[in-house]
Amino acid sequence: MTTNTKLSTQTDLFTPVQLGPYTLSNRIVMAPLTRNRAGRGNVPGPLNATYYQQRASAGLIITEASQVSPQGVGYPSTPGIHSAEQVDGWRLVTDAVHQEGGRIFLQLWHVGRVSHPSLQPEGALPVSASAIAPDGDAMTYEGMQPFVTPRALRIDEIPGIVEQYRQGAQKALEAGFDGVEIHGANGYLLDQFLRDGVNQRTDAYGGSIENRARLLLEVTDAVVDVWGADRVGIRLSPSNTFNSMSDSNPKATFGYVIEALNRYDLAYLHLLEPTEADIRHGGTAVPIASFRPLYKGTLMVNSGYNRETGNAAIANGDAELVSFGQLFIANPDLPRRFRLNAQLNTPDPATFYGGDAKGYVDYPALAS
Repeated sequence: MTTNTKLSTQTDLFTPVQLGPYTLSNRIVMAPLTRNRAGRGNVPGPLNATYYQQRASAGLIITEASQVSPQGVGYPSTPGIHSAEQVDGWRLVTDAVHQEGGRIFLQLWHVGRVSHPSLQPEGALPVSASAIAPDGDAMTYEGMQPFVTPRALRIDEIPGIVEQYRQGAQKALEAGFDGVEIHGANGYLLDQFLRDGVNQRTDAYGGSIENRARLLLEVTDAVVDVWGADRVGIRLSPSNTFNSMSDSNPKATFGYVIEALNRYDLAYLHLLEPTEADIRHGGTAVPIASFRPLYKGTLMVNSGYNRETGNAAIANGDAELVSFGQLFIANPDLPRRFRLNAQLNTPDPATFYGGDAKGYVDYPALAS
């Protein structure tokens, strides 16, 4: 008598996964991380290429946010994707990552009101959905300076914003990326239109959820037109309070957007979990689990995950991918360390934003 034993296999962070046209070797994603180390003209260079190449064992890298126009700049030394020089600089990065067998998406960014006239062309006011300033200070080349009240975009200017994203998507294609992520989170321009704490418009881009979501969906249409939906992701942060963001009903607002995104069959939807800081600053905590039933495609989750909680999210079907931020800053070989359950390097917050190689490309990998 023979007994047939069925072997059980559990999906976890190390299980390959199909993402659009790509088979990823694991489900460990490097989250987009602003590092303020682009060169003159907001152009990436060899140091940036080394940084990303070191982390190419991620199933997918999502680059730091990259402004789609000079108007989209909000911080010193952040890379752009609107000039020929920036395309050439990013080509150094994509070539380096592909040399190691990695996959890399560019995050498309316009900061909107989270800027300062000193960072804007000809010292202009930053733009937003409405003329409401965020609290706090802007990071400028002259140090921290109070945010100014932005200028509300005229309705006839909005097609130009959509075109900036289209052109950024096209230049990302020219730079050799594998896809792009639309940054609709963290209080930047698309988020400013989406949430009613900032959007006080009374035209076709304000008021109802449908109107407030209009710009995000128009940008999605434009970017998908360049790349095809299966190489485009979108990042959203329903509970995030960063940059003075709020919404009167985030569950309804983001529920509408997430269901609207189902029609695209995107590469993925990237959602941020609520954090203790969000709650402390008065945010409404809406767990990602409440949105999981609404989204029919590939879901990526972020915020505070580690090896154990990431594995659990995958195994339980709460997400198909997990992105990691600070852990990737300090551990260029994070997938290997996770697989071996090895000790992790400790990140140095003093070197997160700006500087040189220190705290950027000098974190050690595990010894062979």
